[in-house]
Amino acid sequence: MNIKENSFSYEDYTASIHRTGRLGLSIALLMLLAAPFVFSAITGASIQWGGFLKASAAVCIIYIPSCIVEYLIYVPLLGPGASYLAFITGNITNLKLPCAFNARESAKAEVGSPENEIVSTLSVATSSLVTMLVIFVGVLALIPLTPILSNETLKPAFDNVLPALFGALGYQYFSKSLKLTAIPLAFMTLLCVIIPSMVDSTSFLIIACGGIAIAAGFVFYKKGWIKEAK
Repeated sequence: MNIKENSFSYEDYTASIHRTGRLGLSIALLMLLAAPFVFSAITGASIQWGGFLKASAAVCIIYIPSCIVEYLIYVPLLGPGASYLAFITGNITNLKLPCAFNARESAKAEVGSPENEIVSTLSVATSSLVTMLVIFVGVLALIPLTPILSNETLKPAFDNVLPALFGALGYQYFSKSLKLTAIPLAFMTLLCVIIPSMVDSTSFLIIACGGIAIAAGFVFYKKGWIKEAK
């Protein structure tokens, strides 16, 4: 069988990614929405529609703005393929995004390029498979490891896993433009010190710091204090 040289089309690849991604998201959303109705049918329990709609409205008020913000921030960084996978499998901030960033840095791929899209998709897919494997092993080993995991001596280490991860991951990006980083970072730190409960308001912090960073970047660029990235 003869294969034409340069027969690969990135446009066709992207189109197939969108078709598959939309189908996967639709199936995942349908399964999530159908779960309470399936449980109700199996157990014979009736659904209190007033409470159901009230609880759904409360969840939507919280998560719809968060979803919009995550879409606007993550999709340009990850590309369509990795974004579909990340939004279906979840845990984007803690696992998928750091994995994609590290893979992109290792491959020296630029954001928005076809290389970045492919590398991000492969890294997020690998992260998802590894996560499922780790969860499977963790469930099997949960009971034998419970005395170790609940040990008071190790508790401080487990409590600081995410700060250590994102501190190291964030610095490699902060260091590229310390001038631009200083303002939103100082704002976020000061706000969390003054109002400690803001630590849990991830969506607000992302929106606020993102807006401040964009405004500061625009002003700094106009003033000539920072240069356009190559």
